[in-house]
Amino acid sequence: MEKERNNILKKIRMSPVQIIPASFFIAILMGTLILMLPVSSAGGAGTDFLTALFTATTSICVTGLVVVDTYAHWSLFGQIVILILIQIGGLGMIAIAFTIMLLTRRKFSLTDRMLLRDAFNLNTNNKILDFLVKVLKGTFLVEGIGAILYSFVFIPEFGVKKGLWSAIFNSVSAFCNAGMDVLGNNSLGNYSDNPIVMTVTTTLIILGGIGFVVWFDVMERVKEGVHKRFLPSNVIKRLSEHTKLVLSFTLFLLLSGTLFFFILEYNNPGTIGGMSFGGKLVNSFFESVTLRTAGFTTFPQENMTKASCIVAYAFMFIGGSPIGTAGGIKTTTFFLLILNVRSYLKNQDDKVIFSHRVSEESMRKASAIVFVSAGAVILLTIILLVVNPVPMEDALYEVVSACGTVGLSRGLTSSLGALGRITIIAAMYLGRIGPISLVALFSRNSADSNKIKYSEGVFYVG
Repeated sequence: MEKERNNILKKIRMSPVQIIPASFFIAILMGTLILMLPVSSAGGAGTDFLTALFTATTSICVTGLVVVDTYAHWSLFGQIVILILIQIGGLGMIAIAFTIMLLTRRKFSLTDRMLLRDAFNLNTNNKILDFLVKVLKGTFLVEGIGAILYSFVFIPEFGVKKGLWSAIFNSVSAFCNAGMDVLGNNSLGNYSDNPIVMTVTTTLIILGGIGFVVWFDVMERVKEGVHKRFLPSNVIKRLSEHTKLVLSFTLFLLLSGTLFFFILEYNNPGTIGGMSFGGKLVNSFFESVTLRTAGFTTFPQENMTKASCIVAYAFMFIGGSPIGTAGGIKTTTFFLLILNVRSYLKNQDDKVIFSHRVSEESMRKASAIVFVSAGAVILLTIILLVVNPVPMEDALYEVVSACGTVGLSRGLTSSLGALGRITIIAAMYLGRIGPISLVALFSRNSADSNKIKYSEGVFYVG
């Protein structure tokens, strides 16, 4: 059986980086077919292909943009299917497949381990199965705690059955940064002043967005600190350079975003203008968090000022951190781009973060991701404007949100025509697998071309 599977992989000649986007595509098609069934819709009449495809894509890609209300259009069965798709999308198709292999006690080949390594975007095969187990345990533990805390609000409001289901759905959706809910037609607008819902949601989004590697590094260092009685400052010093970068830059983005939205929306009656001072501060922080690819909202995005929209574009484009459930180009990628510019301006050969040099391969990858992602956003925005003429700020907001798997919209999604919906579907898929992965899906290994060395030319730049 093992030989047959390896032979199939050799015949189709797909590398792990090509298998991953292909697996998401297959999962989207399967989800679409199930959601088209009459049993999946609340009315029992079935759902058209494009609506089902859009919903399956937004679920698998943990985006959150919807063309029909999740709570109203879909039956309980349909909502369960959507939640399963969100969970699969959050953890990744490959991780789910390997979880099934673990449960059935299948043996893992070197090819399997390489595939799982690439699915998590790690640099080594070392203890990769242990890493998967820790990810699964951590995910279900955090989602479970989140559901319990939500239930204290939703059960008294909706009753035991609907309240418990709403708590579970919201917890998984928040942790996976999906932004979908079954509460009503205005996301979390009714809970903008509820401390439990606001705190639990932001915590789940942040935990899902900072990445599993950061989780495990922090837990290991804290355990070590408690055991050896280190001071907190010593525990922080012993964190990996990746963890320090993710935590510090994430904190900077969250606080700066809060400040931006607090100032720019302070007197806007359509957003936070009518709230108390504390409410304005809390909801500004929530907006800063949810733009880092969650998709929940406490006020209509179309009511934001144009200045706030520009800030939102940037935050959605950056997204969360690697090896987590968030989308976007990632915090580390954006920081490396800034570091590259800074190093050039200071005429420094080495790019150093926390006393560690960044490899040239990492710098090249970061530049490629930013350039290709920005190009994809521009191209898809142009296409959307052509096939579905709308105000440019709304079209750009929709595309950046889709490509960053954010799920926020300025009220545009449900009004899109067929071609507009197909454009956003493509944007969501591209955002989930990454533009670089899509290029690799259709590319061949060109390592041989690197053996050819050319003489250096003279080019004038700037």
